[in-house]
Amino acid sequence: MPSSDRKHRRSPKTAPLLPQKDADSGHYNGASFSGAVFNLSTTIVGAGIMALPATLKQLGAIPGVIVIILAALLTEKSIEMLLRFTRASKSASYSGLAGDAFGGFGRTLLQGCIVINNLGTLVVYMIIIGDVLSGTSSDGVHYSGVTEEWFGQHWWNSRSNFLLLTTLFVFAPLISFKRVDSLRYTSALSVALAVVFVVITAGIVIVKFINGSIGMPRLLPKLVDQASFWKLFTTVPVLVTAYICHHNIHPIENELRDVSQMKSIVRTSIVLCSTVYVATSFFGFLLFGDHTLDDVLANFDGELGIPYSSLLNDVVRVSYVIHVMLVFPIVFFSLRLNMDGLFFPYAIPIAYDNRRFFSVTAALMCFVFLGANCVPSIWDAFQFTGATATVSVGFIFPAAIVLRDTHGIATKRDRLVSLVMILLAVSSSTVAICSDIYSIFNIGIEA
Repeated sequence: MPSSDRKHRRSPKTAPLLPQKDADSGHYNGASFSGAVFNLSTTIVGAGIMALPATLKQLGAIPGVIVIILAALLTEKSIEMLLRFTRASKSASYSGLAGDAFGGFGRTLLQGCIVINNLGTLVVYMIIIGDVLSGTSSDGVHYSGVTEEWFGQHWWNSRSNFLLLTTLFVFAPLISFKRVDSLRYTSALSVALAVVFVVITAGIVIVKFINGSIGMPRLLPKLVDQASFWKLFTTVPVLVTAYICHHNIHPIENELRDVSQMKSIVRTSIVLCSTVYVATSFFGFLLFGDHTLDDVLANFDGELGIPYSSLLNDVVRVSYVIHVMLVFPIVFFSLRLNMDGLFFPYAIPIAYDNRRFFSVTAALMCFVFLGANCVPSIWDAFQFTGATATVSVGFIFPAAIVLRDTHGIATKRDRLVSLVMILLAVSSSTVAICSDIYSIFNIGIEA
């Protein structure tokens, strides 16, 4: 085991989350190729999928699709470099690799970024679930959720009670697994639900095309003044963070039956997610055109111009929320690992200590639940932290590790790609932070 991992954690040399023998079944042969693909794809395709059609609205159909594909290629390269440097350092985790390159400070900083990113993501997921299913209130106006529209207002579908029931009966069982591979079936369902959204959207587009109520999409960006030019750059944060899954690469690889498959698993997952992304973006933009909202889910809240519009709207919203519920545990998995690494850096792996496992799990779940229910301004806080933490996990740390090159294996191409990654990450963070500050000040002036 490398010294960077050994001095922080007393664990077996291979440092898996659990030994290859399962206490319940007596044996565990390792994760399959398909299970790993579904888990990694679910990590990638989170709530951000709904923001992609708006990028085509800003960039136009052709540049938008090209940029989505380029973001996929860049992400694949960053993960390939991450895996190559992991093997050179003989590290068993992302934080171990950061520790090998930058020492204890680098390890702790990376773990902090992953914790901030994942906590913010999970809080936003829970807010989305509450908004869609139980409704939300803003400026004294209540917007009904799906369950309120179906069943009326009851004690069980009030926002806080519904989220509590979801936490107890959906999240609690799913986040109690000690192997990420145990989530392969829910991850497969999550990916399938993302495909369902694409199929429904494509179906609506085909029906409207046949009856002549849909036009050609705008192929290029619409530049009318300087403001419209600068608005193109607001798509950068969405595209840069669309494929972030680096925090789950090592947990998935550590459980594989054949670790040599990891590169193919990454490639398959990115191709699958890119296909879903391109289809979602294209059909969403084709359906709503210049009326596409920043979150295309909000477009499915009115008349679609075809029969059964109300039913289709509900199917889209409910399937999306179930998708988010199933993404939740896969993001929580790496959150728990890195939070444990921050607070118990010298302890045995958390999967071997039941008391610590369930204590950390309960504490994190309580924080997410309270954050989504009791702190309205937490969304604004996570917009800033997410703008920096997310790109750090996905691009800055992999690029910095390559440029540091403690084992002398980086090529000129690796260094060039790393510089591009850092440039994109910094520009993405700058645009996102400036946009958030502008929005907050605008809201304050309007108030």
